[in-house]
Amino acid sequence: MSRNQLDQETSPYLLLHKDNPVHWRAWGPEALDEAQTTGKPILLSIGFTACHWCHVMNHESFEDPETAALMNDLYVTIKVDREERPDLDQIYQAAANALGHGGGWPLTMFLTPNAEPYFAAAYLPKNERNGQAPFKQVLVDIANRYKEQPDTVAQAVARVQQSYALLWARDLRADLDGPILDQVAIHVGQRFDVFYGGLLGTQKFPVPGLTEMLWRAYMRSGYIQFATLVQQTLDHLCLGGVYDHVGGGFSRHSADERWVIPHFEKMLYDNASLIDVLTLVWQHNRPPLYRARVEETIEWVLRDMMVEQAFACSIDADTDGEPGKYYIWSEAEIDAALAGTFAQRFKEVYNVRREGNFEGRNVLQRTGRPFPLAEADEALLKKQRELLLAARRKRPAPSRDDKILADWNGMMIAALANAAAAFRNAKWLTAAINAFDFVVKALGDGDRLYHSWRDGKRGHTGFADDYAQMARAAFILWEATADRRYLALAQKWVFVLNEHFWDSQLGGYFFTSDDSDPLIVRSRPVFDQNAPSANGVMIALLGRLYFTTADQAYRDRCNAVIQAFSAEVNRVAISMGTFINSLEVAALGQAVVIVGPLNHPKTHELVSAVRGRCLPNLTLIVTDPSQALPEGHPAAGKGMQNGQPTAYVCQRMTVTSPITNPVTLSQMLQLPPRVAGNA
Repeated sequence: MSRNQLDQETSPYLLLHKDNPVHWRAWGPEALDEAQTTGKPILLSIGFTACHWCHVMNHESFEDPETAALMNDLYVTIKVDREERPDLDQIYQAAANALGHGGGWPLTMFLTPNAEPYFAAAYLPKNERNGQAPFKQVLVDIANRYKEQPDTVAQAVARVQQSYALLWARDLRADLDGPILDQVAIHVGQRFDVFYGGLLGTQKFPVPGLTEMLWRAYMRSGYIQFATLVQQTLDHLCLGGVYDHVGGGFSRHSADERWVIPHFEKMLYDNASLIDVLTLVWQHNRPPLYRARVEETIEWVLRDMMVEQAFACSIDADTDGEPGKYYIWSEAEIDAALAGTFAQRFKEVYNVRREGNFEGRNVLQRTGRPFPLAEADEALLKKQRELLLAARRKRPAPSRDDKILADWNGMMIAALANAAAAFRNAKWLTAAINAFDFVVKALGDGDRLYHSWRDGKRGHTGFADDYAQMARAAFILWEATADRRYLALAQKWVFVLNEHFWDSQLGGYFFTSDDSDPLIVRSRPVFDQNAPSANGVMIALLGRLYFTTADQAYRDRCNAVIQAFSAEVNRVAISMGTFINSLEVAALGQAVVIVGPLNHPKTHELVSAVRGRCLPNLTLIVTDPSQALPEGHPAAGKGMQNGQPTAYVCQRMTVTSPITNPVTLSQMLQLPPRVAGNA
């Protein structure tokens, strides 16, 4: 190959590298064939648009002609967008761990011509830094290792293959018994920071799945310790600098244990998950802080993340190579933007100091202040935030990765639909429906899905996450609208997963389909990574489909997924938040069936009674009297009483007496706390 070929791609991340003197190729048969033909090792670089150190390595090394010439001479160079090809990122991150490296991005992997990893690195500096070898020296040393030390290379390849077998091909089937849900929650709670929330550590990620796990434990047991950990986590997330107080939305993680200084990139999946958990907790005791953050975050999504009718991937951390430049403020900038509006009050509330708290400027945060303040104060602060947003929009904005990903859009569609139902916001439901329809049109092909779309061009075929998240979104839209086309689509995509992704030997779903291009290993993940694992998501979805249809096949497949990974629960539950939460849905799930005309006000009152409760294990079935429930469903044959819309609560194949009063229904759904230990 004689030139950089990334100008043929649509990924914004790959296009950032199209003018490099490096002869980059995208991953594909041509690049792999070249490695086979030439006998050169492969240099694989994986990153994403919002990654700060990816940009640094690009500017330092990939734009440098001398470094590029060395790369071109010694290697077949391949660039991968981890968001566009999560299958490759998953495989080679695991390889990095097996080779003794922590992984992360940018991931710099050195592969044999057969794409087998034998050396791993992340960001490599152009010049020696803090004892870290310069990139050019590493390039030469690792190329020489491949040529001159075949035994060392073979040993590294074998170590990676052994790690793959232990991670994805090991028999993890087991039966769960005892109070596993409560045991796991206690174990996870012990890893949380009792002062600032989140997992203990010097930097923190939001971990919404684990936060939800602790909230579910509180709802089951009534133990206030769980609720306190959740409140500490969500309060510090919502009041600290990880939240964008001017424009809305959460950054990817914090650089400190107090959630004050963020890594400024914003990811779609993080914000979808946080909308979900904030909505769930708000439904219990209505904290105004959580409602405000849900409303503001959705406002940000609909304002800044829209691409056509769907949602972009991310917004970069950097502007002009400077992390957070778009988001931080000097005191003088605050004074100028808020002139004539009592700027001093704003500075007191948002902890603005002349010396700043981040490189001489201020990351805005409300920690240490009550929320909400007096109504007049909050009205003033809202006006001041609007003024700051207007001023900020005059700055050069960070770049946005405007790919449409099926799985991340599925997460945001579900979050919007859930929030719309809880907060009774028709605008959000319309946005969710429009985004869903766009994804189906842009990424759907019969009963199959593609993973990514940009500028009218589809990327790779769909992964398990795409089918699981879009099926979940379809199911939640069906609950919200009672439109059966959504239920049919959810069932269709679950059928595809069962036909093309199921591991018939060990159980569980593979990440890639049986008809996709083969890779060096076929992963079968259950651990949550950046987003929830498909195997975790599917347990709850299959359970809810069983509660809806009474089809035993869904129950059997749900139990098979649970059994496939149960041996890992006691060992690494900290990485299995979605799996554990879904396990509770399968074990303790209940369905509320409301029979009544969809436009009848009494039907709406019964639905509102259900939506007014925090019910994490609920399946809501709203059906017109003319539509019979499936035979075998506990509420089959049940209808309206005395011509009035009527509700039935179903659990473990039993059904209550008919309920026509929404207050009675609400009270019935308010189950008393029980002593922990009987999950």
